[in-house]
Amino acid sequence: MLEHAAGQPWIYPVLLVFFFIDGFATILPSETAIVGLSALSLHSGEPNLWILGATALVGAMAGDNMAYMLGRKIGLTRWKWMRRPKVQKMFAWAQYELDKRGAVLIFTARYIPWGRVAVNYVAGQTGFRHRTFFWLDAFACITWVGYSIGIGLLAGQWVHHNPLLGVGIAVAFAVVLGIVVDHALRWWHKYLEKKDLAKEAAAGTQVAAADPAEKAIAGVDLSKPAS
Repeated sequence: MLEHAAGQPWIYPVLLVFFFIDGFATILPSETAIVGLSALSLHSGEPNLWILGATALVGAMAGDNMAYMLGRKIGLTRWKWMRRPKVQKMFAWAQYELDKRGAVLIFTARYIPWGRVAVNYVAGQTGFRHRTFFWLDAFACITWVGYSIGIGLLAGQWVHHNPLLGVGIAVAFAVVLGIVVDHALRWWHKYLEKKDLAKEAAAGTQVAAADPAEKAIAGVDLSKPAS
């Protein structure tokens, strides 16, 4: 059934909707779909990799921009799932990171399923410039599509006599690699956050040390109210 469906023309519009929904809801495994179909294409020539890549790119970008528009229109608390503690924590993290390094976050978040949805919603809600978001997201989606197809082709080469087994291996490989990438990106962002906090603490110490000198120059102790 999978091999038969891969050769049908209707699979591309179905995949387009699939990638679009995953861009703002994360209820569909878009990475698994593109990796598995890429591995299958290696053996049967179907689906066409160029059309598959273009479909994934358009669907992913449309889904990400839909999340951005939803964030702008409805905010971050309209729906019940948005008010869950874990989701709110993710939104808070995304808002902090967007303020500090928006371009880096929009690019790397494309590789973190829940992270990208949170970032896209928060970018819209906080008024992040849409044109900037669009081009950053486009670049991130292009690299994500290439990365996913590459995994499928690489893993699919390991099994030549059984295309479906190649699909299974490719999907399993993608899941493991995805977990590694997910944790690596999360660790990196936490590391950057700790550096920010250390800089802020150092800046606060310098300001506190400068206060007595400023008071001495002014000749007034501002810590005491006027009599």
